[in-house]
Amino acid sequence: MRDHPHGRKPHPDVWTGRATNRVQWLLALVGAACMALGVELAVDSPWTGGVAPLVMAVVGCIAAGLLVLFGTLAFVHVALKVDQECLEVRCGHIGVPRRRIPLSEVVGAEFLPLVTPRHWGGWGYRWRPEKGTAVVVRRGEGLVLRLGDGHTFTVTVDDAEAAVGVIEERLRTRKVGTAH
Repeated sequence: MRDHPHGRKPHPDVWTGRATNRVQWLLALVGAACMALGVELAVDSPWTGGVAPLVMAVVGCIAAGLLVLFGTLAFVHVALKVDQECLEVRCGHIGVPRRRIPLSEVVGAEFLPLVTPRHWGGWGYRWRPEKGTAVVVRRGEGLVLRLGDGHTFTVTVDDAEAAVGVIEERLRTRKVGTAH
């Protein structure tokens, strides 16, 4: 951390935060159960209605299970990183989906004390024409970035107010740096 010339509390060079939703693990278990059912049907089925319906049931169970399993694991948590140049959001354990927003494209940031999946139509990576884009992994605090193209990007993250402070300081620093 560097000392701030105006005596304000300095922000870290790289701010990181995250939010977690443990309920998603329960949904992942449902997906795993669907896959297990598909495997069980394929291996040890007393099915007598023909091969085509059995194949459809097996493929349906496994496909639904994979969609639920990987769809929920991608949004068990979100990690947010703000450095001198950009804000980066990574979802799940492998960091996908990922979004990187250069601070040069950000015109403002706002703290929201309450973001809910209901506001966005569920958990996950969301887009609504009247609201913008969001990554919502749990109910709670979040931040909204106002982008230069008129769009917004919302993300739920713990200590969102601190993230907003870091982003605003970076935006002020950029404006001062370009004013000279």
